[in-house]
Amino acid sequence: MENTTGLCVLWVVLLLGCVISSESKYIRYNTTTSIDPGKINVHLVPHTHDDVGWLKTIDQYYVGSNNSIQAFFQRWWREQSDDIRNIVKGLVKSGQLEFINGGFCMHDEAATHYIDMIDQTTLGHQFLNEEFGVTPRIGWQIDPFGHSAVQAYLLGAEVGFDSLFFARIDYQDRAKRKDEKTLEVVWRGSKSFGSSSQIFSGAFPENYEPPSNFYYEVNDDSPIVQDDVNLFDYNVPERVNEFVAAAISQANITRTNHIMWTMGTDFKYQYAQSWFRQMDKFIHYVNQDGRVHALYSTPSIYTDAKHATNEAWPIKTDDYFPYADRVNAYWTGYFTSRPALKGYVRLISGYYLAARQLEYFKGKSALGPKTDSLAEALAIAQHHDAVSGTEKQHVANDYAKRLSIGYTEAEKVVAESLGCLTEGATKTGCKNPQIKFQQCPLLNISYCPASEVDFSNGKNLEIVVYSPLGWKREDIIRIPVVNENVGVRDSSGKRVQSQLVPIPDFFLGLRNYHTMAYLGVSPTVKPKYWLAFPATVPPLGFSTYYVSYAQNEATISDRHAAHKPKNGSDIITVGLENLKLTYSVTEGKLTEYINSRSKVKEALEQAYKFYAGKGVDKDETVPQTSGAYIFRPDGSPFPINSKRKKSPLIVFRGPIVHEVHQQIDSWIYQTTRLYKGKEHAEVEFIVGPIPIDDGVGKEIATEIKTNLASNKTFYTDSNGRDFIERVRDYRKDWHLEVNQPVAGNYYPINLGIYLKDKRKEFSILVDRAVGGSSIMDGQLELMVHRRLLEDDSRGVAEALNETVCIHNTCTGLTVLGKYYFRIDPVGEGARWRRSFGQEIYSPLLLAFTESDAHQGESHVTTFSGIDSSYDLPDNVAIITLQDLGDGKVLLRLAHLYEIEEDKYLSVKATVELKKLFSSKQIKKITEVSLSANQERAEMERKRLVWQVKGSPRESKVWRGGPVNPENQIVELAPMEIRTFVISFRP
Repeated sequence: MENTTGLCVLWVVLLLGCVISSESKYIRYNTTTSIDPGKINVHLVPHTHDDVGWLKTIDQYYVGSNNSIQAFFQRWWREQSDDIRNIVKGLVKSGQLEFINGGFCMHDEAATHYIDMIDQTTLGHQFLNEEFGVTPRIGWQIDPFGHSAVQAYLLGAEVGFDSLFFARIDYQDRAKRKDEKTLEVVWRGSKSFGSSSQIFSGAFPENYEPPSNFYYEVNDDSPIVQDDVNLFDYNVPERVNEFVAAAISQANITRTNHIMWTMGTDFKYQYAQSWFRQMDKFIHYVNQDGRVHALYSTPSIYTDAKHATNEAWPIKTDDYFPYADRVNAYWTGYFTSRPALKGYVRLISGYYLAARQLEYFKGKSALGPKTDSLAEALAIAQHHDAVSGTEKQHVANDYAKRLSIGYTEAEKVVAESLGCLTEGATKTGCKNPQIKFQQCPLLNISYCPASEVDFSNGKNLEIVVYSPLGWKREDIIRIPVVNENVGVRDSSGKRVQSQLVPIPDFFLGLRNYHTMAYLGVSPTVKPKYWLAFPATVPPLGFSTYYVSYAQNEATISDRHAAHKPKNGSDIITVGLENLKLTYSVTEGKLTEYINSRSKVKEALEQAYKFYAGKGVDKDETVPQTSGAYIFRPDGSPFPINSKRKKSPLIVFRGPIVHEVHQQIDSWIYQTTRLYKGKEHAEVEFIVGPIPIDDGVGKEIATEIKTNLASNKTFYTDSNGRDFIERVRDYRKDWHLEVNQPVAGNYYPINLGIYLKDKRKEFSILVDRAVGGSSIMDGQLELMVHRRLLEDDSRGVAEALNETVCIHNTCTGLTVLGKYYFRIDPVGEGARWRRSFGQEIYSPLLLAFTESDAHQGESHVTTFSGIDSSYDLPDNVAIITLQDLGDGKVLLRLAHLYEIEEDKYLSVKATVELKKLFSSKQIKKITEVSLSANQERAEMERKRLVWQVKGSPRESKVWRGGPVNPENQIVELAPMEIRTFVISFRP
């Protein structure tokens, strides 16, 4: 159910068959009809669409002022008396009131990560199950701006939905589907699962609105049915004729004799009587007329009617991106819009996964801090006008505020859990740990008070490093320190190699400004270096490291400023061990990538450019500007050249990391890092404030060009899960008329993008949702920031011109982010994309406390939540480990690879639950649906089986078998996610 859909259905029930008074007599309208198999059946589905934030905040939409953050029906429900609740429960029990979709919101499908989609859907489904004992059957994604393959198979079929309905598909695609009667299809969104996760899907003929002239909000101007013959303007015949004509018109583009009319749209039914009075009349008089048959319906009734026809349906694969609603209007800008919010959502998502694990290890507290408020804030942030970046500025601020409030409570959960675990306490023994941990949520801008201390007083900084991944992990820790007199040791007292990298003034300026903006305080300490050192962390566990006063232990990075060629060479090479990058001093640009282990050598070039956002053009018949939703560049991109004369390449070298610093422009700063033991490059960018003093809005992209012969083909992920093949200027489902050669080739990216030829493959991974493409062969680009001066006329009525303010003085938004790239022999890139992709999503969690030199001897310094001899397979991740209370836990295991993606890892994997829960005794294992609201076996038993046209060939579908209660081993086939509720013995 999206927001108030359930309330609309409720009103349908209350008004069925009621007696309605006209001015001169009572008429009993007959609305109790069912399906007529011999006629066109017009299913009238009353609905509204109330966004959980868009032009106003969620609170403002609901009551104008409310500190809770539950979604709308849940809010309404909690305000009702027992009498009203019992009435509603009775309607649900009788089948008169039905919930559809059922998520905490109607999530976006481009900028959302699959784990967040699962979590927010589960949150809503849990509420419906607990309060009503129901499991939604229908997906209702009517407003997201394009539709993903993951939505179809994972958040559709795998949660037990029998159908999925939506509105927004490309205008060219829609026109062809109308001609061919293929608006309704069987969608197979997964290459790995094929028909086993297909779902009946329907795109509406236009939007999610009624046919023209059938709108009945109080202020709408559609003609009412005036059925009193004693008054002027009696119009029953005319209105019935219009109804029949509209029904036949839609039937002519729809298979079978069933069509759906979506009777409502945004924010309707504020006075429901005006709608239902007219629908009652239409049903009554249209059925008296007899040419077509009208009835009150729901999406479930409609789905069952379609299924009962035994029609064979055309097959749809892949997805419905990108979406354009008319010429020159590609909704591909929102893939990047509000990049700081997108980054914050992704950061919080990974933190929430880790916090739930630690909450489980400690034991969920009934009275103390919990992760629940963060769960709700994160769920709302998945809304299709939240993480999408298509809301007004004050609404975006509200989403961020809610995330911050939720994070603050979850931060306490993490601190208490780590305190208990380091003190060796079990679930029965720890309430108020003595060890108090701090965390540094602004570490990305080098602000971490815990580490910015003078260690000369003999104190240690104790750092607990937690990894939520299921395998042993080695990574580099970076923290700011005030001077060079530091050293690092592990929990055994062994010295750990470390390196000091100077923090540039540009970065310190960013730190000082944003610390004041976010915290309202100016930093009192100025850190001088990043301290970098390697950490090794056990699966689902932590290691402890100590930073203390030491002289000449940490290596200070060698600094080299490359102004001009030296000794006749124009080349600078950086990199430790296998990977090297080469730069041209004269050009100030990256020129070559060399991996001595894999024998990959490739010329490449990295640069920044901007697309001028299209402004108002009065000469256009249908003007279209670039805005929050729409990406419409005004001509070719403009290069942003490195300011070579003012800013040379600055290179820092040491035993842990090599860094190349580039001041691209006064508002673009880039650092490229190559770490010891890693075979990829990390690129950190600081972009902004984007200058607009020339009156031109700008959309900033970074690109890397190679010589790979990619033949127009590249691959982007679907919500961080499956990769989908893209071909430039081409659509598989129709002949594309190209009118926007750049914007029309942009796709959403949550994990990564790659291309390949016969010898190599080139991959880029991202730290948040962005838009990206391959505009020419061998080239990949990411749009990293947007600042625009015009609204794009899609409803938000506000230019995408983000600012950060201090004391009412505002500057344009600056974005700090990262992406990562690597080149592999063809066929070998998937392992890095999948394994390192998990590390990006789940970074190491750092917690700090001050300790004396011997404190580590008195508490636990190394911990793993699983058997000490066990690691999860390289192709499996734990995406949910959540304490449900009453001795139960929710566990989700995800296979990370698609079929045929990797020679060695696209195979069945096994997980030993006995070793995963080695400290407990498992009593019962129940496999459930993806959203954990029903047993998996029951879901499969109820699933509708749809007929398809032809006999399409598909690979053999793999699925893991039942879990043997004796050996308790879970099998996972490629791309499979399995969800379990596990009960433990006391």
